[in-house]
Amino acid sequence: MKAAVRKNHKSPTGWKSYALGTAAIAALLAATACEPGAAEGSGDAKTSDRPSVTSSAKPDDEASGKPSETASGKPGGTASAKPGGGSGDTGGSSGNGGNGGRGTIAACTADDLGVSATQERVDSKDARHFLLIVQNAGDKKCNIYHYPYVKIGDAQGPTPVIKDSSPDPGKPVTIAPGEEAYAALLVAGGARDEYEAKSVTLTLHGSKLGSKAGGPIDVPMPGDTLYADDGQLVTYWTTASGSALDFIMSK
Repeated sequence: MKAAVRKNHKSPTGWKSYALGTAAIAALLAATACEPGAAEGSGDAKTSDRPSVTSSAKPDDEASGKPSETASGKPGGTASAKPGGGSGDTGGSSGNGGNGGRGTIAACTADDLGVSATQERVDSKDARHFLLIVQNAGDKKCNIYHYPYVKIGDAQGPTPVIKDSSPDPGKPVTIAPGEEAYAALLVAGGARDEYEAKSVTLTLHGSKLGSKAGGPIDVPMPGDTLYADDGQLVTYWTTASGSALDFIMSK
């Protein structure tokens, strides 16, 4: 029994070392726990991990306003692939007279047109009613506007127009190669101040009402002399000759 007791008290320093070591470890753990930012750092790491996963997937998408590939497949989508629609047309057919939707149809010029005139009621001795004819002699469609400025002989001004003779007010008449447009001309309406006329000219109207396009064009008329007066009238252009003549034949 004494030997056992003696054996138990034989290494008192071992217990002290153990106790001191345990105390040191406890103090070290306490010091570590109390260091600023240790617990907060671990929380921050978790907190910062969440947004970094989302924000790093597509940087600057929201800030730049660019659409994400998830929403449209490709930035801009099909709207930017073919401006103006899938057909690729650059112009509306209603605004260009049916030129395939590709660009605006140009105005007719003197170089594009063949000009002639026929007397209506050829057997009539009263040469007062005429049909002015322009034919597209070019290789492309062209637009002819409003009505012709007609000057008969030495008249001071152009022949007055019959305002309600326009088939489609404000819109040009489109003529394809080989096609014709017509305007009816009444040389004399039975008014006073009759005069002899040796020539008739027409000037094309510009697209804007009241404007002119080019200079006067000589119109070959049947006979050498016309007898005109202040009752002369002309109609708007149309592609229907009979429709134009209806406005003057009763006069």
